[in-house]
Amino acid sequence: MAAVNDKYRQLQTQLAGAPKTWLITGVAGFIGCNILEALLKLNQKVVGLDNFATGYRANLDEIAGQFSPDQWNNFRFIEGDIRNLEDCQSACNGVDFVLHQAALGSVPRSLDNPRDTNDTNITGFLNMLIAARDAEVKRFVYAASSSTYGDHPDLPRVESRIGNPLSPYSVTKLVNELYAGVFARCYGFKSIGLRYFNIFGKRQNPNGAYAAVIPKWFTGLAQGEPIFINGDGLSSRDFCYIENTIQANLLAATTDNPAALDQVYNVAVGNRTTLNDLFALVRDQVARRKPEAANSAPVYRDFRAADVPHSHADISKAQALLGYQPSHTLQEGLEIAADWYLRRN
Repeated sequence: MAAVNDKYRQLQTQLAGAPKTWLITGVAGFIGCNILEALLKLNQKVVGLDNFATGYRANLDEIAGQFSPDQWNNFRFIEGDIRNLEDCQSACNGVDFVLHQAALGSVPRSLDNPRDTNDTNITGFLNMLIAARDAEVKRFVYAASSSTYGDHPDLPRVESRIGNPLSPYSVTKLVNELYAGVFARCYGFKSIGLRYFNIFGKRQNPNGAYAAVIPKWFTGLAQGEPIFINGDGLSSRDFCYIENTIQANLLAATTDNPAALDQVYNVAVGNRTTLNDLFALVRDQVARRKPEAANSAPVYRDFRAADVPHSHADISKAQALLGYQPSHTLQEGLEIAADWYLRRN
């Protein structure tokens, strides 16, 4: 059963009674569209910006089907690109809070195409900072990344200790944090970065070379395809269900704690699971609906370039300063996400 965070529940009640205007960049992507759905359920007004480089119109269409025309009219979509400053300025006009989710994700993609990753994740991020500062938004919250920890050996990961970046993607995410700090010091524009750890949930794309492991494995097992594990399966990750991520974004955007600003926070559950154990958990979920999957076994192959062996977050800072408390464990999140993944197979 999902845990209840009283602070977050009170925030939801307050927002529903006093709607604000939010901008979500990357709104058609996995994380952005789930935040959109949550905000619309709270009667918020939302502006969304996306260029469909990695997001999908189908995500927005699916959400639209859940709301009445009047409710859906609380959402205004702008097809635009964060690499274009004018698009960023147009999107920021008149909004209270910015939730900057737009990026070119994936370590392997950044190794294949570091220039595009840099253009989107650094130039685009700087454009959004400038536009949000000039629009005098109340809060700028941005998607940071656990990849920033690089080769630092300590577990669990603590925000104040990072190592050397291991990929172009991790460089871009570190630069985001540096730029955010500079804008706080030079312009008094304070923001909050959320270092995401292996987020998963509904509307996460299972297809393509850069697909995340959980949706890819659900789809592969449902379709009877081979499931590949990079390495020996003993590598571990702190897998975090999407509802926890939504909570962190809303708490960060609305915090009235001055000490919470100009900070970065881990967003995770605070546990780690090996890939072998994750495979067993996903297989069990699939086998409940497709019994033939019960006998599936993974295929092991070489470790992937720039992968770290283990990732595990210390979430005490987010708990202390933001009031963050994960509502869903990995197991609980998988049970919910399984229905969405498997309806499509």
